[in-house]
Amino acid sequence: MSDSLTLLGNSQTSWPQSPDQAKLETFPNRSPQHAYWVHLDFPEFSSLCPVTGQPDTARIQIRYIPDKVCVETKSLKFYLTSFRNTKAFNEEIVNRMLADLVAALDPKQLVVRGDFSPRGGISLTAQASHPAAAWEGLSIDKA
Repeated sequence: MSDSLTLLGNSQTSWPQSPDQAKLETFPNRSPQHAYWVHLDFPEFSSLCPVTGQPDTARIQIRYIPDKVCVETKSLKFYLTSFRNTKAFNEEIVNRMLADLVAALDPKQLVVRGDFSPRGGISLTAQASHPAAAWEGLSIDKA
């Protein structure tokens, strides 16, 4: 596969304690001639509220069109899990993920969407795109 993959096939149980400690590993895109979407869904994301320290939960969806490399999913799982002890606002988390994934993958397109569980009766969805793109999937009536 690739000599740079250190997590795949390794029974490591030591989780990174922060996104700064996590490493997003990649492998060569075997079909670079095609523009295809990769959709990754992580329904059990958690982080900490920066004000209260209470847990925030979300469903994180990542969609990208790879260029030269693809993300290795075990390293992505370790990366996403590393946020569990991180105090950050929801919008900050989604934008951090976008920046980290763009730096690791240099994809043709990438979208990170976080559907965060309701707090105080309000649900929050944050979506960040590379390159910047219009919102898709939500219609808002401006009456």
